[in-house]
Amino acid sequence: MEGIKYNSSDWLPTSRKEMKERGWENADVILFSGDAYVDHPSFGSAVIGRVLEAEGLKVAIVPQPNWQDDLRDFKKLGRPNLFFAITAGCMDSMVNHYTANKRLRSNDAYTPGGKPGFRPDYTTITYSKIIRKLFPDVPLIIGGIEASLRRLTHYDYWSDKLMPGILADTQADLLFYGMGEKSLVEFVNLFQKGVPVKNLTTIPQTVFMIGENEEYASKPKWDEFELASHEECLQNKKSFARNFMHIEEESNKVDSRKLVQKVGNKKLVVNPPWPPLSEKEIDRVYDLPYTRLPHPRYHNKGTIPAYEMIRHSINIHRGCFGGCTFCTISAHQGKFIASRSEESIMKEVEKVTQMPDFKGYISDLGGPSANMYKMKGIHQEICDKCKRPSCIFPTVCKNLDTNHKPMTDLYKKVRMFPNIKKAFIGSGIRYDMILEKTGREETDKNNREYLREIIKNHVSGRLKVAPEHTSDEVLKMMRKPSFELFKELNREFQKINREENLNQQLVPYFISSHPGSKTEDMANLAVETKKMDFRLEQVQDFTPTPMTVATVAYYSEYHPYTLEKIYTARNKKEKLSQRQFFFWYKNEYRKSIINELRSKNREDLIRKLFH
Repeated sequence: MEGIKYNSSDWLPTSRKEMKERGWENADVILFSGDAYVDHPSFGSAVIGRVLEAEGLKVAIVPQPNWQDDLRDFKKLGRPNLFFAITAGCMDSMVNHYTANKRLRSNDAYTPGGKPGFRPDYTTITYSKIIRKLFPDVPLIIGGIEASLRRLTHYDYWSDKLMPGILADTQADLLFYGMGEKSLVEFVNLFQKGVPVKNLTTIPQTVFMIGENEEYASKPKWDEFELASHEECLQNKKSFARNFMHIEEESNKVDSRKLVQKVGNKKLVVNPPWPPLSEKEIDRVYDLPYTRLPHPRYHNKGTIPAYEMIRHSINIHRGCFGGCTFCTISAHQGKFIASRSEESIMKEVEKVTQMPDFKGYISDLGGPSANMYKMKGIHQEICDKCKRPSCIFPTVCKNLDTNHKPMTDLYKKVRMFPNIKKAFIGSGIRYDMILEKTGREETDKNNREYLREIIKNHVSGRLKVAPEHTSDEVLKMMRKPSFELFKELNREFQKINREENLNQQLVPYFISSHPGSKTEDMANLAVETKKMDFRLEQVQDFTPTPMTVATVAYYSEYHPYTLEKIYTARNKKEKLSQRQFFFWYKNEYRKSIINELRSKNREDLIRKLFH
């Protein structure tokens, strides 16, 4: 940053040499990560490292250790005084490695130069097995997206089978699911007081494994719910589907039950989550002394693509109450929103403006969904009893305060800040909450003002939104609003563009092969978007990732809530057949699309598309 000269000691140490420079003989905690080490609050290992450091611990990070040689990277820092910690990184390693067609990706966004091959498949399991072999008596904990979303029996798309909760394969002592800062601080405090790790069974938002009939301490207020065992899930797809309904409901309740699942002669115990972080708690996490830069060890090794995307971005909240059936955000970050204070955000804005490569543009001022900042229930006691997985589907909850004014005020403050030319909103926007007529005049007026503020001042020529599909049936399966609402947004967008003399583009995102989507639905999608003059480019094929309703439906062929049969395109031919409709306007797909629709006796759709 301007005028600031960094030394390597401004990052957490990654080598024996850096530890010696700090005068350390040993670290208290050694954290292995599947990602390169970027000291930025968007990278989980940096956050966890800084949180533990703030607790007075000596923390070292081993990023992307080599698991294929003599394992020297796993031994080089020696034994930690307290424990080892493992994360696969910011993505599930299998999503990171493979496309929806199970083809190996040619790049890794979390590695210098975007090079592939610097982490193994099933990273958490691979690292854990190595550590367990080398240091069998040192406590081992796991966390991050991969561990979090694989905490119970889950479908693994890449091996096409059900896998048990990841503790069964890693043999780690404790799993921290979701955003783990609070649980880790409690864990460290108890652990340092001498409580053995096997006795740490009362920490919220953790998972542990014990003998089937073993006694363990729990909190009296936690009711227990027993899920169908792993073995039963293997035998019965309906049991697996129904399990997921309970898992999702308990993840989204204020007063959750403890979940228990038998695996062989052991059982997994998933303690309920913490309440959302308070403003003070979340500020403390983001106010830690991040350099916001990759570690100097990567100098001259090429840029880290994921870092390039977020280097000048600012996260303003956590959590998402959208509950989309293909998305893992609420399973990991929770349904309830934890928002940072304006003061903490502005402090980070100032820090960004002082970065030497800052040219005046903040790339994103957002969160999992850009427009949920400061939103919560109007009457908390109603939320306390609620177990809806989404606060905005099938309709926007009347108890949800959707007033966008705090965001509009924040955006204005940021764009008026010295040296800021433009602050973009790059995160996706839930337009259903903006267009919803709440009956609260002030709120409705503020929400329309927010839309104008976004379009006029925070779009880089293109506003990205995600209608995802055009079919009401498929959208219902996705927990997304009717496509009619997207049409309304399009009209508003064009109107504001005319009034403000702008020439901007609305860019919609769509998904093919989602459970419930048939060939005819994709053909209708092509017809609907053709009518609106869209040539689609932001599209993707549905990828089943652990711990979503859609993935459970894909594997089991049942909807977890209704246990109704659900059709899903499963093989490559069916998937490519659906995907081609996105590109109906390209000559190379025309013949195949016509043949496909003829085989279904849908000459009407051929006429609509090509005449």
